[in-house]
Amino acid sequence: MPKGLILLFTGPGKGKTTAALGLLLRAWGQGLRVCMLQFLKSEDRIIGERLAAQKLGLEWHTLGDGFTWRSKDIAETKAKAQQAWALAQEKIGSKQYDLIVLDEFTYPLNYGWLAEAEVITWLQQHKPAALHLALTGRKASPALIAIADLVTEMQNVKHHLAQGISAQRGIEF
Repeated sequence: MPKGLILLFTGPGKGKTTAALGLLLRAWGQGLRVCMLQFLKSEDRIIGERLAAQKLGLEWHTLGDGFTWRSKDIAETKAKAQQAWALAQEKIGSKQYDLIVLDEFTYPLNYGWLAEAEVITWLQQHKPAALHLALTGRKASPALIAIADLVTEMQNVKHHLAQGISAQRGIEF
């Protein structure tokens, strides 16, 4: 039985979700059972990756209410993250998947909406041995890095947004 990896994509640069999407598509293309759970993105935003997933018939859950700095009710935003974690626990524990992506997962940990020590302990005790788990988000903690089998840190070298060029359809969303 292959070892299920924990793959962590973090850092301030662009490409964390994109890297996880590459894994998801590669795994799905190889006949593996895949699932995406997005912790912050909102159903209200029309994002290209979700549209593509729907066309391909991939299991996809967009569970947040958008950018946290635009939250109208931070208690509701926190509650959504906690509900997303409950769904993640259900999916992880079901043994029905070969790869699960927890997109934007570091944010609820960093904001204290989920107790990181409890999350890590739960993963260590309940993640099936063969399940690959991809986590994304900025500012991954040393504890999260420690349990990962692969850590890639995305760095900004140059970014078009910093040059006054707005977000592009098909590139940012």
